[in-house]
Amino acid sequence: MNTTADYETDDARWDAVRARDAAADGRFVYAVRTTGVYCQPSSTARLPKRENVAFFDTAQAAEAAGYRPSRRTQGDRTHAAAERAAVVARACRLIEASQTPPPLDDLAADIGMSPFHFHRLFKAETGLTPKAYASASRARKLREELSVPNASVTDAIYEAGFNSNSRFYEASEHLLGMRARDYRAGGAGAVIRFAVGQCALGAILVAESQRGICAILLGDDPDALVRDLQDQFPKAHLIGGDDTFEQRVAQVVGFVEAPSIGLNLPLDVRGTAFQERVWRALREIPPGATVSYADIAERIGAPKAVRAVAQACGANLLAVAIPCHRVVRRDGDLSGYRWGVDRKRALLRREAAIASGDGA
Repeated sequence: MNTTADYETDDARWDAVRARDAAADGRFVYAVRTTGVYCQPSSTARLPKRENVAFFDTAQAAEAAGYRPSRRTQGDRTHAAAERAAVVARACRLIEASQTPPPLDDLAADIGMSPFHFHRLFKAETGLTPKAYASASRARKLREELSVPNASVTDAIYEAGFNSNSRFYEASEHLLGMRARDYRAGGAGAVIRFAVGQCALGAILVAESQRGICAILLGDDPDALVRDLQDQFPKAHLIGGDDTFEQRVAQVVGFVEAPSIGLNLPLDVRGTAFQERVWRALREIPPGATVSYADIAERIGAPKAVRAVAQACGANLLAVAIPCHRVVRRDGDLSGYRWGVDRKRALLRREAAIASGDGA
């Protein structure tokens, strides 16, 4: 793999082209003056003469200069995507296997890339920075260890990679949303405020933990929504919202009615590292647009994990705020939705109308 300083010089880029270096894909393209086409560095096309080659930072820049993509480009992109996914998968394994979160420079060195480009590639493929992925991985380990019968909280802390109690307690609220002993006790001691209201989609329950909005649930039966919340934290202290919290609920209802206005409230998002990658990708889908489960799998660098993406959508507790309703099957079928396909259809119709200017 070429580790020359970020492929910044033409000589370094030409060396990458000659080596068909897949690690250079996405950092620049080369164009051939005699054929009028451009290719990725790892292209399997016949190697051109150096004097006929021009370099561009992006494919868009090459096309603006009048070049067209090589007929091999799609194959090149498929190969490049596989290479990038393999690099990121290896980095994820290194992070998950490390007792403590590895420094960015060490990870990049193990992968054979500069820290800058490794960081950019990792975030582009997973939707998370390496540091955020390490945090999510550590949170997952901690939840797993706290779920082990008869294991002490201290044992769980060290098994999850914290080398001191003080460092753990500094991060525990962020990782779990509550103290470790409270999480292990099914939310015992945690205070969650909630209220049930009505919106155009039926009943809506909004719940807030110490960290932020932790649930936005939709349904027909308000009592069923409360039972659903209780199932999530069976020993948490659930408190009905006061007048101030009712205003918070009204804000969420307004957002559900018109997602384009945004939700300027902190969210308490808890999931596995994979789920958080999926949910982050979902939040990048604009109102009025839809993507397939396969599209999301591609975006997070796990093209074969389509079923796992669908499961992550089903595990989402924050209706509309994490817009899993914007994910459909490749053939356009609405598929399932935690809160009912009819609500999914209504949300998509409303968003499409607003995006086209036909709605309020």
